[in-house]
Amino acid sequence: MELWSNDFSEGEPIPGEFAFCLPDADTHVRLAPNRNPHLAWSGVPDGTKSLAIIIHDRDVPTKPDDVNQEDREVPADLARADFFHWTLIDVSPEATEIERGTFADGVVPRGKDAGDTPPSTRHGLNDYTGWFAEDPDMGGDYYGYDGPCPPWNDSLVHHYVFSIFALDTERLDLSEGFDGTAVRSALEDHVLESAQLIGTYTLNPRLS
Repeated sequence: MELWSNDFSEGEPIPGEFAFCLPDADTHVRLAPNRNPHLAWSGVPDGTKSLAIIIHDRDVPTKPDDVNQEDREVPADLARADFFHWTLIDVSPEATEIERGTFADGVVPRGKDAGDTPPSTRHGLNDYTGWFAEDPDMGGDYYGYDGPCPPWNDSLVHHYVFSIFALDTERLDLSEGFDGTAVRSALEDHVLESAQLIGTYTLNPRLS
């Protein structure tokens, strides 16, 4: 299989149009257009009954001590973890692309709902659900795609892994409210083939 985007190339920066936050000289960050990027794929193997898409940031700091703190930077050698930005499952094996802005166009405070998908296709919760859980203005269930917003003082450029999986099942055994970790577990024994595309993003002006 092969996965690509008309909006960025392998190993290259993701344009701000597809991010949750943009850099701001006065406030460090401001909200971005937050549109989902174009994705397309080919080479789906015979026997594929559905497709699944996962997008995650592999470089999220595991300790919050230095995150978004004035006059400090998150050290590059800090242990990192995954942050899921989108899970889309039960996609028809006949599908070949997703157009930009189809599933996300703007930041929605408290999150988008789960219903904005083609028939039989399901969005999972992304990890902004947990990130904003204690925020009275932003807290809610964040379904679907929400783009990059790494710490503005991180000394490491973040890498965003776009993955597509060809599966041997029409429907993954997941209840509503599933997250990225649950998707990874559910598809583990059903993958026929997969492909990846990696883009980068930073809000640190020193790295821009």
